[in-house]
Amino acid sequence: MRRSIAKFVTLGLGAATLAGIGYTALAIARVRAFREAAARYRPRCAAGVTILKPLHGDEPHLFENLCSFCEQDYPEFQVLFAAADPRDPALEVAREVARRFPRLDITIVDTHGARAANPKIANVLAMMPYARHGLIVVADSDIRVGPAYLHAVASCFDDSRTGAATCVYGGVPNPTLTAQLGAMHVNDHFAPSVLVANALEDLTYCFGATMAVRREVLEQIGGFEALADRLADDYVLGNRVSAAGYRVALVPYAVATRVADESLRALWRHERRWARTIAGQRRIGYAGSVLTYALPLATVFYAAARTRSAAALCLIAAAARARLHYEARRTFAPGTRPAPWLIPLRDALSVAVWASAFFARRVHWQDAAYAVEPDGRMIGSKEM
Repeated sequence: MRRSIAKFVTLGLGAATLAGIGYTALAIARVRAFREAAARYRPRCAAGVTILKPLHGDEPHLFENLCSFCEQDYPEFQVLFAAADPRDPALEVAREVARRFPRLDITIVDTHGARAANPKIANVLAMMPYARHGLIVVADSDIRVGPAYLHAVASCFDDSRTGAATCVYGGVPNPTLTAQLGAMHVNDHFAPSVLVANALEDLTYCFGATMAVRREVLEQIGGFEALADRLADDYVLGNRVSAAGYRVALVPYAVATRVADESLRALWRHERRWARTIAGQRRIGYAGSVLTYALPLATVFYAAARTRSAAALCLIAAAARARLHYEARRTFAPGTRPAPWLIPLRDALSVAVWASAFFARRVHWQDAAYAVEPDGRMIGSKEM
C-alpha cells in the first residue's frame, strides 16, 4: 500500500514538473512577445487625464518617481498628491516636485475627514473632488515611468469597450541581497505570470502600479468608496469594471518599481501580503500557481524518483528557468544585471511564501497590521 501511494505521489510530481516546464516555456514566449509589441507600439493622443498619487512616507527615490509622472509628453493632465498625515515627509517631497514644475496643474490635497479601512483608498477619496478630467489614473508612489506613459495608457481608451486599463511592472533592486530577491520575484514570476494569464483569459483585474478608469464607469460601479475596506483594491476595481460589461486592457507599456526591502523580514511581509491578497480573491487559481515553480517541482521529483529521466527533467527545468530570468530582466528591468545564481534561493523563498498565504490571517502594510477575512475584506488594524 505504501509503495502504491509513493508511486502515485512520484507520478504526480512528474506530471507537475512537466506542467511547470510547459508553463515556463510559454512564459518565455509571452515575455519576448510583450517586449517586441511594446517596441513597435505607437500611442495616440486621447482625452485629459487626472493622476492621483497617494503618498506614505519618504521612501527611497520618491522625488524621482513623482517627477517622472510630471514629465509626460501629453497635452492635458493634472497631478494630485495626498497623504493621510499632514506631517508626512512625503508631502514636502510633493511640494518640492510642485516647485520644480510650476506650470503644471499640480495640487496637494488636504485629506482631513477622509476615512477608509484601506489607507491608500482613503487618500484617493480625498483627492477625487479635485479631479477635473474624464480619465482617472491611480499609481502607487514607488512607480517610475517614462514620458510616453500617459499616451500609452490613454490610448487604450480609444476603444469604447475599455472601462479600465492597467500596467505590468518590473522591479529595479537596490544593491542589497534582499532587494535583489524582491526584484526577481517581480520580474521572473509576477510579470510573466500576468502575460501568460492574459494570453489564456480576459483580464478582469488591475494592478496598483496603474489603475486607469473612465470616470463614468467608476461612478457606475460605486466609485472608489466601493473599495474602501478591501485589501486588494486594484483587483476589486478591475473585477467590478469587468462585471459591469467593460473591458480591462493591459497597456503595452511596462512601468518600474524600485525594490528597497532592506531585510528578509521586510521582504517576507511584503510578499506575503501580495500572496494573501491573491489567495483571498482567486483561491483555486492561486493553489494551481504552484505549477509556475518548475525548478522546485523538478528538484522534489528527482529526490523522490532518482531516475535518469527525472534528472533530465531537472536539467531542462533549470535551463528554462535561467532563460526566463534573462528574458525577464531584458524586458522589465533593462539596465540591471542578471543574477542567475540566486534562482534556487529565490524559488525556495517563493514556494515558502506561496504556502504561507493559505494560513495567513493578518498582513502588514505600511505601519500597521491588518486582519483579513477570507474574501479579502480588511476588518481593522493594529498600529505597529
